Amino acid sequence: MSIVIQADSLWKKYRLGVLGTGTLRHDLNRWLHQVMGKPDPYAMVVEQQKTEKPKQASPGDVSVSPSQHFSISPPPSPLRDDEMWALRDVSFEVKQGEILGIIGSNGAGKSTLLKILSRVTAPTHGEVRVKGRIASLLEVGTGFHPELTGKENVFLNGAILGMTKAEVRRKLDEIVAFAGVDQYIDTPVKRYSSGMYVRLAFAVAAHLDPEILIVDEVLAVGDASFQKKCLGKLGEVSRAGRTVLFVSHNMPAMQNLTHRVAWLEGGSVKQDGLPAAVISSYLQTGLDERSEMAWDDLEKAPGDGKARIQCVRVLGPSDLACSTLPIDAAATVEVSYRVLTPGTKLNISISLFSSSEVYVLSSPSMTDRDWFQKPHPEGLYTSRCTIPAHFLNQDRYYVTVLLVEVGPRIIAQLEKVISFETADTGTTRGEYFGGWGGVVRPLLQWQTRRQSIAP
Repeated sequence: MSIVIQADSLWKKYRLGVLGTGTLRHDLNRWLHQVMGKPDPYAMVVEQQKTEKPKQASPGDVSVSPSQHFSISPPPSPLRDDEMWALRDVSFEVKQGEILGIIGSNGAGKSTLLKILSRVTAPTHGEVRVKGRIASLLEVGTGFHPELTGKENVFLNGAILGMTKAEVRRKLDEIVAFAGVDQYIDTPVKRYSSGMYVRLAFAVAAHLDPEILIVDEVLAVGDASFQKKCLGKLGEVSRAGRTVLFVSHNMPAMQNLTHRVAWLEGGSVKQDGLPAAVISSYLQTGLDERSEMAWDDLEKAPGDGKARIQCVRVLGPSDLACSTLPIDAAATVEVSYRVLTPGTKLNISISLFSSSEVYVLSSPSMTDRDWFQKPHPEGLYTSRCTIPAHFLNQDRYYVTVLLVEVGPRIIAQLEKVISFETADTGTTRGEYFGGWGGVVRPLLQWQTRRQSIAP
């Protein structure tokens, strides 16, 4: 397969809180360059349309536009105090018909990268070579005019993407049917809900036959059935020989839809490879202070003269402190505490709350019969409670810890002291990408037997 996107050493610098170049001298310099017909010295983008004729397409081939080459100068310079790098030396290639997923935390540089590829903004340094027409869906309703009707915006977006009116007209019924806005197609889009906006915007971008389709995290706006329809459409686009770049926090969609995944962190590509390997690495990192709380000074640790808590943390695979765990991995809450008065009888319990304040569960340490309600000598102890894999649904959970002297008397109560997030890896979903209801999501066993032969 031919390479349709090639990015070489992309850097993107942003100046914080400043419009223009930031100084009067630089603004005047930019204005003088414009008057003299010279390129902008602070964001120079040189576009060169190659003159060679494209190869004659055979029946069934995807038509490919002449390649576009964007060269950027000057090379990166050291940052000032009011500047930051959104992208740092990003290089990759995408082949025709490939679906490349891009993942990473908020602020990792995903949207900046897509904007550079879509020619919304220019990189500070680096080269981008694109072969083919690009359709971008970077935000809900990108390119829509609120005063125009849905139908008028379809024609407007088609023109922006380089389609003729006749081409758009041939696709109009299919676009409207896919978006499910038949009743409202002659209504100004300013009266559309956000879901209707994104349905129509995605339908236009996906049905106007671009060689390259770029989709940012916009599918989260639609409902579960529409998300499934969109993801199915992306698969159809790829099977037709077209290329898709897909940014999402939906890990099941990434796992089942993409051919390759690139993980951005801090503006750089941290890992690029097969979806299962990259997604697993991404979910198992995320070390964060929210998953662990420790008190080095024993006198300031929660508790009293009988016992004090010294550390509470969440452990994931390989017993590493982790704030993000895949659903198919067990989560272990570990509490370390020091018994200061010999013979003290203690009980530890944890409570789990979801992000919507739902009280999910509580678990006391009574199942540990060798420890529960028995006097213990002075020393440091560690108690662990393990929540099995495939039990909690995708969400963020907050842990409350209670240290009680048998009696009962509360020694220490830590409300929502740490938290962790469970992420859906898509291992048990099949082709379904929609929401999965409920707080718990156990992997229950099913059996199906044939009772009789149909008449």
